[in-house]
Amino acid sequence: MAVNLKGRSFLTLKDFTAEEIEYFIDLAMELKEKKKKGIYEKRMKNKNVALIFEKPSTRTRCSFTVGAVDEGAHPEYLGKDDIQLGHKETVEDTARVLGRMFDGIEFRGFSQETVEKLAKYSGVPVWNGLTDEDHPTQVLADFMTIKEKLGKLEGIRFVYAGDGRNNMSNALMIGCAKMGLHYVVASPESLYPEKQLIELCKVYAEESGGSITVTSDMKQAVKNADVIYTDVWVSMGEEAKTKERIDLLQPYQVNEEVMAATGNENTIFMHCLPAVRGYEVTHEVLEGKQSVVFDEAENRMHTIKAVMVATIGE
Repeated sequence: MAVNLKGRSFLTLKDFTAEEIEYFIDLAMELKEKKKKGIYEKRMKNKNVALIFEKPSTRTRCSFTVGAVDEGAHPEYLGKDDIQLGHKETVEDTARVLGRMFDGIEFRGFSQETVEKLAKYSGVPVWNGLTDEDHPTQVLADFMTIKEKLGKLEGIRFVYAGDGRNNMSNALMIGCAKMGLHYVVASPESLYPEKQLIELCKVYAEESGGSITVTSDMKQAVKNADVIYTDVWVSMGEEAKTKERIDLLQPYQVNEEVMAATGNENTIFMHCLPAVRGYEVTHEVLEGKQSVVFDEAENRMHTIKAVMVATIGE
């Protein structure tokens, strides 16, 4: 069956089948290969995309900008002080205005509800560049990197260490459950993912042959891991909790001892970046031979380009 994603928004991986997620990854790999050869097909020629950023960004902003330009589109950056989104103007009204001027809209900010309203009222595809609840474009890049490094997704033992209820853990759990990976969260009990999300992902995992495990036992969690993944201990907007988080999450730091405890010399280390060296991961691991974080960062651009091409491209 041919996959057609034209006109679809990309808000969360909950909305996509395993086959559709695989399509995004395969398309990204094809676009990456073409870019390396200097082949640009301009599949978004004469398209205009709005890039709304309430939160700052390195990888997401650069990926959408370069991806759009590579494919012939014009990206327009709209920072939180550039438009009236949710201040003088409702999200619904902003969506209806932008939808008449742009072919697609990216949103990176706080509320999942905002990105959903943009999709509902704009009439054009809307792409989630990160919310407090979810980060689906990052997961596509992560899966593309795993496929490049380990050759498959299905059956991979994927361990996420740290803050189990942040947007990255949520997004990875959804993606792993959909794609048949064995997802393990190693986290203090006070930072476990929401029960409702765990139950939903267990349903997805049952269909895909994957599994979901949540534990506070870091040593047990990392045994036989194919992938060890971590993220910052203090998410944007939670800076006041820095000391409390450091104390709580210190036992979940990814260091050389943790990497060795997998018993698997082919384990790869992943991080969505930016990383705070010496907190969630040591300098030695981030710079070590098992780290693939910069390939992963590059793949943000190829996967984001694939999302735009698949949904608004020719």
